[in-house]
Amino acid sequence: MTATGLDRIDGSRLSLRLAMPSDATYIHSLRVNPRYNTFLSTVSGTAEDQRAWIERYKTREALGTEYYYVIERCSDATPCGLVRLYNIENKQFTWGSWILDENKPAKAALESAVLIYRIGFEHLGLSISRFDVRADNQRTLAFHDRFGARKTGSNEQDVFFEYSKTQFMRDRAKHEKAYMSG
Repeated sequence: MTATGLDRIDGSRLSLRLAMPSDATYIHSLRVNPRYNTFLSTVSGTAEDQRAWIERYKTREALGTEYYYVIERCSDATPCGLVRLYNIENKQFTWGSWILDENKPAKAALESAVLIYRIGFEHLGLSISRFDVRADNQRTLAFHDRFGARKTGSNEQDVFFEYSKTQFMRDRAKHEKAYMSG
Protein backbone atom coordinates (compact mmCIF):
# COMPACT_ATOMS: atom_id res chain seq x y z
CA MET A 1 0.00 0.00 0.00
CA THR A 2 1.34 3.45 -0.86
CA ALA A 3 1.56 6.23 1.66
CA THR A 4 -1.60 7.71 0.19
CA GLY A 5 -3.50 4.40 0.32
CA LEU A 6 -4.59 5.04 -3.27
CA ASP A 7 -2.53 2.39 -5.03
CA ARG A 8 -5.65 0.40 -5.96
CA ILE A 9 -9.39 0.92 -5.81
CA ASP A 10 -11.80 -1.86 -6.70
CA GLY A 11 -15.26 -1.66 -8.14
CA SER A 12 -17.53 -4.49 -9.22
CA ARG A 13 -16.08 -5.08 -12.71
CA LEU A 14 -13.13 -2.69 -12.76
CA SER A 15 -10.12 -1.82 -10.64
CA LEU A 16 -7.92 1.22 -10.88
CA ARG A 17 -4.28 0.71 -9.95
CA LEU A 18 -1.51 3.25 -10.04
CA ALA A 19 0.56 3.17 -13.21
CA MET A 20 4.07 1.79 -12.95
CA PRO A 21 7.07 2.13 -15.28
CA SER A 22 6.40 -1.47 -16.35
CA ASP A 23 3.09 -0.24 -17.87
CA ALA A 24 4.92 2.01 -20.35
CA THR A 25 4.43 -0.22 -23.39
CA TYR A 26 0.69 -0.58 -22.77
CA ILE A 27 0.21 3.13 -22.06
CA HIS A 28 2.22 4.17 -25.08
CA SER A 29 0.27 1.77 -27.32
CA LEU A 30 -3.01 3.42 -26.31
CA ARG A 31 -1.71 6.98 -26.46
CA VAL A 32 -0.40 6.60 -30.03
CA ASN A 33 -3.36 4.57 -31.34
CA PRO A 34 -5.61 6.78 -33.54
CA ARG A 35 -8.59 4.69 -32.46
CA TYR A 36 -8.19 5.98 -28.89
CA ASN A 37 -6.21 9.23 -29.00
CA THR A 38 -8.39 11.42 -31.23
CA PHE A 39 -9.47 13.70 -28.38
CA LEU A 40 -6.29 13.59 -26.26
CA SER A 41 -3.15 15.68 -26.32
CA THR A 42 -0.62 14.46 -28.86
CA VAL A 43 2.07 12.07 -27.69
CA SER A 44 5.32 11.50 -29.51
CA GLY A 45 8.29 9.32 -28.76
CA THR A 46 8.74 5.70 -27.86
CA ALA A 47 7.59 3.32 -25.14
CA GLU A 48 10.93 4.01 -23.45
CA ASP A 49 10.11 7.75 -23.46
CA GLN A 50 6.77 6.84 -21.86
CA ARG A 51 8.63 4.86 -19.19
CA ALA A 52 10.79 7.91 -18.42
CA TRP A 53 7.64 10.08 -18.22
CA ILE A 54 6.08 7.62 -15.74
CA GLU A 55 9.23 7.66 -13.63
CA ARG A 56 9.06 11.48 -13.48
CA TYR A 57 5.31 11.32 -12.78
CA LYS A 58 5.97 9.12 -9.72
CA THR A 59 7.43 12.21 -8.02
CA ARG A 60 4.15 14.09 -8.54
CA GLU A 61 2.26 11.04 -7.25
CA ALA A 62 4.41 11.02 -4.10
CA LEU A 63 3.61 14.72 -3.61
CA GLY A 64 -0.13 13.99 -3.97
CA THR A 65 -0.57 16.30 -6.96
CA GLU A 66 -1.30 13.66 -9.61
CA TYR A 67 -2.46 10.05 -9.85
CA TYR A 68 -2.28 8.05 -13.07
CA TYR A 69 -4.25 4.81 -13.14
CA VAL A 70 -4.37 1.75 -15.32
CA ILE A 71 -7.96 0.50 -15.49
CA GLU A 72 -8.18 -3.28 -15.23
CA ARG A 73 -10.96 -5.85 -15.35
CA CYS A 74 -11.52 -7.34 -11.89
CA SER A 75 -12.17 -10.78 -13.34
CA ASP A 76 -8.67 -11.34 -14.72
CA ALA A 77 -6.61 -8.13 -14.23
CA THR A 78 -6.52 -7.47 -17.98
CA PRO A 79 -5.72 -3.79 -18.60
CA CYS A 80 -8.55 -2.04 -20.43
CA GLY A 81 -7.82 1.65 -20.08
CA LEU A 82 -6.21 4.65 -18.44
CA VAL A 83 -7.34 7.64 -16.41
CA ARG A 84 -5.53 10.42 -14.58
CA LEU A 85 -6.32 12.81 -11.70
CA TYR A 86 -4.25 16.00 -11.71
CA ASN A 87 -4.29 19.70 -10.81
CA ILE A 88 -5.08 18.63 -7.25
CA GLU A 89 -5.18 21.78 -5.15
CA ASN A 90 -7.58 24.04 -3.25
CA LYS A 91 -10.06 21.18 -2.65
CA GLN A 92 -10.36 20.65 -6.45
CA PHE A 93 -9.12 18.19 -9.03
CA THR A 94 -9.17 17.61 -12.75
CA TRP A 95 -9.49 14.24 -14.37
CA GLY A 96 -8.81 13.17 -17.91
CA SER A 97 -6.45 11.26 -20.19
CA TRP A 98 -9.35 8.80 -20.10
CA ILE A 99 -9.10 5.89 -22.52
CA LEU A 100 -11.06 2.65 -22.54
CA ASP A 101 -9.92 -0.01 -24.99
CA GLU A 102 -11.58 -3.01 -26.64
CA ASN A 103 -10.97 -5.16 -23.52
CA LYS A 104 -13.33 -3.09 -21.38
CA PRO A 105 -16.39 -4.75 -19.86
CA ALA A 106 -19.91 -3.44 -20.36
CA LYS A 107 -20.58 -0.07 -18.71
CA ALA A 108 -16.87 0.54 -18.11
CA ALA A 109 -17.19 4.28 -18.73
CA LEU A 110 -19.77 4.66 -15.98
CA GLU A 111 -17.94 2.48 -13.47
CA SER A 112 -14.54 4.06 -14.12
CA ALA A 113 -16.04 7.55 -13.67
CA VAL A 114 -17.57 6.49 -10.35
CA LEU A 115 -14.21 5.10 -9.24
CA ILE A 116 -12.43 8.33 -10.18
CA TYR A 117 -14.94 10.39 -8.21
CA ARG A 118 -14.62 8.02 -5.25
CA ILE A 119 -10.87 8.67 -5.26
CA GLY A 120 -11.22 12.44 -5.58
CA PHE A 121 -14.14 13.00 -3.25
CA GLU A 122 -14.00 10.17 -0.73
CA HIS A 123 -10.32 9.23 -0.50
CA LEU A 124 -8.73 12.62 -1.11
CA GLY A 125 -11.53 14.63 0.52
CA LEU A 126 -11.81 17.11 -2.34
CA SER A 127 -14.98 19.09 -3.01
CA ILE A 128 -15.15 19.76 -6.73
CA SER A 129 -13.95 18.34 -10.02
CA ARG A 130 -13.32 20.73 -12.89
CA PHE A 131 -12.50 19.27 -16.28
CA ASP A 132 -12.74 19.88 -19.99
CA VAL A 133 -13.83 17.80 -22.96
CA ARG A 134 -12.95 18.48 -26.58
CA ALA A 135 -15.93 20.23 -28.20
CA ASP A 136 -16.11 17.68 -31.02
CA ASN A 137 -16.07 14.66 -28.66
CA GLN A 138 -19.82 14.17 -28.77
CA ARG A 139 -19.91 10.79 -27.00
CA THR A 140 -17.97 12.03 -23.98
CA LEU A 141 -19.93 15.29 -23.84
CA ALA A 142 -23.17 13.29 -23.79
CA PHE A 143 -21.74 10.99 -21.11
CA HIS A 144 -20.94 13.89 -18.77
CA ASP A 145 -24.34 15.46 -19.41
CA ARG A 146 -26.05 12.18 -18.45
CA PHE A 147 -23.77 11.79 -15.45
CA GLY A 148 -24.91 15.17 -14.13
CA ALA A 149 -21.84 17.34 -14.65
CA ARG A 150 -22.60 21.03 -15.09
CA LYS A 151 -21.29 22.94 -18.10
CA THR A 152 -19.49 26.09 -17.00
CA GLY A 153 -18.29 27.44 -20.34
CA SER A 154 -16.64 26.66 -23.63
CA ASN A 155 -14.23 27.89 -26.24
CA GLU A 156 -13.53 26.74 -29.79
CA GLN A 157 -11.66 23.68 -28.60
CA ASP A 158 -13.18 22.63 -25.25
CA VAL A 159 -16.34 22.48 -23.17
CA PHE A 160 -15.71 23.05 -19.46
CA PHE A 161 -17.52 21.17 -16.70
CA GLU A 162 -17.67 20.89 -12.98
CA TYR A 163 -19.06 18.19 -10.77
CA SER A 164 -19.33 18.51 -7.01
CA LYS A 165 -18.92 16.05 -4.17
CA THR A 166 -22.46 16.95 -3.08
CA GLN A 167 -23.81 15.96 -6.50
CA PHE A 168 -21.78 12.76 -6.52
CA MET A 169 -23.01 11.71 -3.08
CA ARG A 170 -26.58 12.35 -4.23
CA ASP A 171 -26.11 10.39 -7.50
CA ARG A 172 -23.67 7.64 -6.50
CA ALA A 173 -26.19 4.90 -5.71
CA LYS A 174 -28.06 5.56 -8.98
CA HIS A 175 -24.82 5.32 -11.00
CA GLU A 176 -23.71 2.17 -9.21
CA LYS A 177 -27.07 0.53 -9.76
CA ALA A 178 -26.86 1.38 -13.48
CA TYR A 179 -23.50 -0.30 -14.03
CA MET A 180 -24.29 -3.24 -11.76
CA SER A 181 -27.39 -4.09 -13.77
CA GLY A 182 -26.79 -5.85 -17.04
